Amino acid sequence: MHQRSAHRSLLVIGSVALDDIDGPFGFHKDLLGGSASFIARAASYFTKNVSIVAVIGDDFPQKHVDELTELGVDTRGIERQKGETFHWVGRYAPDLATRETLDTKLGVFGSFAPKLGAHQKDAQLVLLGNIDPALQLDVLRQVHAPTLVAADTMNLWINIKRADLEAMIAKIHTIMLNDEEARLLAEEHNLRRAAAKILKMGPTSVIIKRGDAGALLFHGGGVFAAPAMPLTDVKDPTGAGDSFAGGLMGYLAYAGDLSPKTIRTAMIMGSVMGSFAVEQFSVDGLRNLTATKIQHRFDELVELVQFDQVRL
Repeated sequence: MHQRSAHRSLLVIGSVALDDIDGPFGFHKDLLGGSASFIARAASYFTKNVSIVAVIGDDFPQKHVDELTELGVDTRGIERQKGETFHWVGRYAPDLATRETLDTKLGVFGSFAPKLGAHQKDAQLVLLGNIDPALQLDVLRQVHAPTLVAADTMNLWINIKRADLEAMIAKIHTIMLNDEEARLLAEEHNLRRAAAKILKMGPTSVIIKRGDAGALLFHGGGVFAAPAMPLTDVKDPTGAGDSFAGGLMGYLAYAGDLSPKTIRTAMIMGSVMGSFAVEQFSVDGLRNLTATKIQHRFDELVELVQFDQVRL
């Protein structure tokens, strides 16, 4: 990756949490989790112009916040409140393909009301992590004129907050969701038809994450498929989607333009960061990466899908 002189600013709204994870590699307690934790860390490898808005309880280890600050992330928007930090407990199946939620304690996250600082309202890129769509809408009312707003969501909001979710989707540029969520939102089994329905809700592009099958980008210019890296060791898929989003948005901030060609490259960079994340627990797979390591895996993904065009 070569250096760019001007990076666009990236604002991340999401959760900073503690996770307990059980699965084929044993039980791991009080891991750093939350969408914003993965997004900001993945994005920080591409730009030092990342800012977070999130809430933590008084039980949250300060070392995690300090580490983000050391990476160059603006953590002034992480508000510490009296009470418990959002805590998720889950168990993965032996093949890591599915998981079940054993317990969710919202803690201070239950009353989270994102309040943007003056320096955050002018953000050029905004990534709304998987939070209540009513809160995502509130953030959209606070930002001034971002050039790209992307948002994540989940089955829960599709089922219980559809009106707010559709209102939010109508105001953003890109919606990110997994294949199950896309089918549920569009009420359509075929992913291409599902994406077409979602595009009619207002966004200019739809990104459908498919786990170890990669991700699909649907937009006015057609469809683009980003592969997932075939890995030897996968230990914790928890932050894969958020790391993908962080890599994608971080690269767009780094590149400084939003052309279709750049967005396709950003999709590949998202797959790269997602692949690093799943190799270890929590954010450990995103620790101590270098431009050389990221570039090498990017090149491996390019080689994975390289083929000659023929005319029959």
